[in-house]
Amino acid sequence: MQGMTLKSLTKHKALIPLYFCVGLGCSGAVFYTLRLATRNPDVQWNRHGEIPNEEFRAKQYKFYSPNVDYSKLESPAPKY
Repeated sequence: MQGMTLKSLTKHKALIPLYFCVGLGCSGAVFYTLRLATRNPDVQWNRHGEIPNEEFRAKQYKFYSPNVDYSKLESPAPKY
C-alpha cells in the first residue's frame, strides 16, 4: 500500500502530518492510561494486606475549585 513505507512517504508528503497526529494521539492515550493505573488511589497493584483507605482520606482530588476550600472540608469517607 502506498504511504505505508518511508520510501513512499517521500512521494506523499501530505501523509506525514496525519501519521504524526495519529502517533501523538496514541502516545497520549497510552500515557493517560498508565497515569490512571499508577496514580489513581482506587487501583491496588499488590493484593496482600489491607486496602489503604485511610491514606487517602484527607487528599484533595480536584485540582482547583474557586468556590470550595478543601483544606477546611471534612472527608465524607467512612471511618473504619
